[in-house]
Amino acid sequence: MSKIWRIIDIVNWAEKYFSQNQFINPKLEIEWLLRSLLKCNKLDIYLRFEEPLDKKQLSVLKGWIKRRVKTNEPLQYITGSCEFYGRRYSVNSKVLIPRQETERLVDIVIDKSKFVKTPDIIDVGTGSGCIASTLALEISKANVFGIDISLDAIQIAEKNKYRLNVKNVFFYEMNILIDIPFKTYDFLISNPPYVSQNEMKTLPNEIKNFEPHLALTDFDDGLIFYHRLGEIGKGMLKLNGWIILEVGRREHSIKVYSIFKNLDYRNLELIKDFNGDNRVLIAQA
Repeated sequence: MSKIWRIIDIVNWAEKYFSQNQFINPKLEIEWLLRSLLKCNKLDIYLRFEEPLDKKQLSVLKGWIKRRVKTNEPLQYITGSCEFYGRRYSVNSKVLIPRQETERLVDIVIDKSKFVKTPDIIDVGTGSGCIASTLALEISKANVFGIDISLDAIQIAEKNKYRLNVKNVFFYEMNILIDIPFKTYDFLISNPPYVSQNEMKTLPNEIKNFEPHLALTDFDDGLIFYHRLGEIGKGMLKLNGWIILEVGRREHSIKVYSIFKNLDYRNLELIKDFNGDNRVLIAQA
């Protein structure tokens, strides 16, 4: 008779297994996988700890654990989903994994949109569409547009749009380094590729071996998109419109600030994340 594996048995075994394979937080690893497998939250895992897994669940979980340990593939790609601003988004290796620090962009737009009756918002380099769809859901009066050079990314963004039933977000393919959107907006937001070519070499394998390089780096100094957005931004924004951009840590943020200062943008400010690092630049046209 084959062994019955309860949730608690899986947690105890996997915690030891991930620890033996040098994972920093082994309990987090198995909790993430079980939450996705069982479609539940962390608390439910422990409320249901006597519940046995069936053969199909065990087979899926075994495959996930093998992928994680063998290649260090990100959990989000293994399970095909991640959370952003309290909602679950589908992701795969064609789009960046949304980070918690990027939620700061959303907070800022929500705050500033209170002064605009029906804000028009564009998200440049939309990827999974997590920023654009979140803003559309949080600001129901807004019209949100997401653009990306990658058709694969647009397809993921559309999938998330329909799964979340978002009515006021629209995605389309565009290369912002060549083309310019035809209308003007109250908010231009972006988390553009800002890792320099040199920095790519130093990224953890979990990032550089799996996440799309097209979304990570500009294959140059990490500033190409900021120069471009600075040059075309005023023409894309309505009177008193805002540009809100995620920036890299340390000297990268200072360099981006200088770009927009030299282009005579108003009300420039670098906003810190919860760790005290400058991570968002805001500027007014």
